[in-house]
Parts: sequence; C-alpha cells; structure tokens
Amino acid sequence: METRHYDAVVVGAGPGGYVCAIRLAQLGKKTLCIEKDNWGGVCLNVGCIPSKALITAAKKFESISKMADMGFTVSVEKSINMDKMQAWKQKIVKRLTGGIGTLLDKNGADRLIGNARFVGGKDLEVDTADGTIKITCDDLVIATGSRPIQVPGFAYADDRILDSTKALDLNEVPKRLAVIGGGYIGLEMGMMLAKLGSEVTVVEMQDSVLAAFDPEVVKVITRKMKKLGMKTYTKTKALGWEEGDEGAILSIETPKGKEEIIADKILVTVGRRPNSEGLEATGIELERGKIIVDDQQKTTVPHIYAIGDITGRTMLAHGASYEAEVAAEVIAGHKRYYKALTVPAVVFTDPEIATAGLQEQEAKEQGYDVKIGKVPFAAIGRALTTGETDGFLKTILDASDDRVLGITIVGPNASDLISEAALAVEMQAEALDVGLTIHPHPTLGEGMMEAAKQALGEAIHVLN
Repeated sequence: METRHYDAVVVGAGPGGYVCAIRLAQLGKKTLCIEKDNWGGVCLNVGCIPSKALITAAKKFESISKMADMGFTVSVEKSINMDKMQAWKQKIVKRLTGGIGTLLDKNGADRLIGNARFVGGKDLEVDTADGTIKITCDDLVIATGSRPIQVPGFAYADDRILDSTKALDLNEVPKRLAVIGGGYIGLEMGMMLAKLGSEVTVVEMQDSVLAAFDPEVVKVITRKMKKLGMKTYTKTKALGWEEGDEGAILSIETPKGKEEIIADKILVTVGRRPNSEGLEATGIELERGKIIVDDQQKTTVPHIYAIGDITGRTMLAHGASYEAEVAAEVIAGHKRYYKALTVPAVVFTDPEIATAGLQEQEAKEQGYDVKIGKVPFAAIGRALTTGETDGFLKTILDASDDRVLGITIVGPNASDLISEAALAVEMQAEALDVGLTIHPHPTLGEGMMEAAKQALGEAIHVLN
C-alpha cells in the first residue's frame, strides 16, 4: 500500500475544509485535502449556492406579474423550463467548485478524491479510484460536515420523499408539495416552489414556523406565505404516509385531530446531523454525535482538530470558514482563538431575514434592559423605488450604555445589509457609532442609520 506523509491533512472540502487547507498551505505547511465527492462540499454543490440560484430564479419569475405596476405590459405567456433552470444552476456550481480546485492547487495544497477511513490516531486510509493509499500526518483536521436528518417512515430513497438535495434537482415543479419542518430550509424551498406554481403545505411541530426568530419577523414571513397561497399547520405532527390514487397521502395530527394531506412530493426538512460515523479509531470525544472542541478548534486528542458542522457550533458555512482559519493558524503556531462575538445568520425566504448579535427576545431573556429602534422599509425611499417594502430593520441596544446588542432585519437585501450590523456588534459599537455615520442616499442601508437613531429618540424619517 502506498504511504504518504504530510504536515497537515484536512478531511472534507466544504467551506471549512478547503479554507483550512488553503490557509495551511499559505502558512507553509505541506497539506493534503481529502474529499469523497465534490470540491466545495454540501454548500457549493447541494446547499447554499444552488438553492440561492433557484430562489433567485423563482423571485424573477414572480416579479413578471408585478411589472404592470411599473407601466410594463408583458404579453408573453409565463412558463417554466425546469431543465434550463437546472442547467443554469449547475453552470454556477461547476464554476465555483472548479475555482476551489484551482485555489487549492495555486496555493500549493495537494488534493485527493476518495473515501477516508480513520484507522488509528491521525492515520488514515483513503480508498481512491486507483486503489487504497495510507496517509499519515503531524496534524489532522476533521471537516466532514453534516447531512439531512431522516424521519422514520419517510425514507429519502423513496421517489415521493425529498430531502434538500433532491428538492434542488427537481426536473418539474410538483403540483402539490407538503413540507415537514417549518425551519429556514423548509420555508426557503417551500416559498421558492410556491412561486413556481406548487401548492405548498407546511407542517410544523412547534407553535410557529421559524420558532427561533423574533415573532415580529415571523409575522412578516407568514403574511407573505399566505399571499403565495401556502397553507401552514403548527403544533402538528407528521404521522406517516402511504400511496394513494391521487398521490401520497400524508397523515398528520393537529391540535383539532387527525387529518390527511394529498401531495405529489413530501419535503422533509427537520434539521441536519453531523457526519461523525467512523471516528472511534481517533479516540476523540463526542457529544450527541458532535466533536467537542475548545476555542482553538482542538479536540480531546492532541494534534487532532475539528471545524464546521461536525462541531455543531454554528452549522453555517461562514462559521465553518472562520473556524477553519483559526485551526490552520493554531497548527502553524500562531496565537489564534475563536473569539467571534457574533455569527450573523441569513434566511433566504421572501422577504429575507438576517440577524447579528442578540434578537430582542434573546436580549430580554438574558436580563438586559433594552432600547429598541425599528424602521419599516416602507419608510425608506429606495425600498419604495424597488417595489419591495415588506419588513423592517430593528436595532437592540443595552439601555445602560446604548451599546448595540444586536440587529434584526426582515426585508429586501437583508442578506447584504447584515454585514454592517455584524461589524457593529463585533466592535461593540454604540448606537451613535452607527447613527452618526453618514449613509448614502437613496439606499436601503439608510435604514440601519435611522433604526440606530430611532432607538435613541432621534430619528428624522420615522416617529420616535
């Protein structure tokens, strides 16, 4: 068996793994990145990127019907070619994943496609197309990611049942779609398909969809769901399904009793679980399938590190990338620690949701006396000119010193606006640091300035 030795080996090439491998190579370490499927991992291949491509396509399709308000007469018949849409999506994925391979090569990191098996400590065996290769290293980074949780009785192998990966590869829009799980993935996919013409029903066990978010945010989203014709069951459990004459028959238990939903496809989005199988040989300690790490990404075994979804810290691509650089720099001997005050979160529903720092209810639960500044997008000139005015920007301050504890946005371009909010939280800015910063006009970003001032009773364009 061929044996290779490296200073550092990274298992997994998602947004954590490939970033870690590149940074290690930049720091002079002889590095190998091992990936079993495709460069870029779940995020670039079957997650973040393809889903946002399809969400964008659906939004543009929906916007055709709104053009009359701007004076346009659209005489062409609206139709969807899912094969072309999928080809367009795949072109984006191919470009980005190919770019990752190039970045690894140009930075001097070696690449290997194959299935890695942990055989003891830091030693690996990788089954490749050309045979098995033994890999040894001084430092090992585990970045094996996560996968969708499978609910008993809803096997993804069945054609009727979709996980997020299968939902992104549909070659036709299901006439009727049932979504089990009203979290961010379920609503992103559900709203996208509703815009493309699917009759969507969401089944959620908790009291509301998006239960972890500000209730005022949830109101904005559920209002849009109703406009799209989506039906929602909360406090409801999916019991099982069977094949019927008209499609799949989904049995549910609502607060009022048992009901049935007829669907062509059933999308299951109840969360993700870490890919932690086969780690026993490393000797590292796990908790509920997640690898325990400290603030330098070190596991309980010296010279073995873990980053990304496998740690369960954030389960977000940008969180994994941050952890990746921490691990790489620690391995290279730098004094680097995980010290981020916030990991911003974005949900690509319509309208978009984005948070940085604490949400209002979280700040109150932690005992803060808070000041709140809230500006509706309907009060922002640029939002009016785009025709997208749903939602608001909310600033949460510590009333004792006016420090920004968090910012919550639901509305157009929330995913882009949140970066300023993350910086404000990270630098522990005060409200006036944001409020007295001149923001360009007319832009959506003016709402950030106005919300900071409104929390202090100094807003100009909304009542204080």
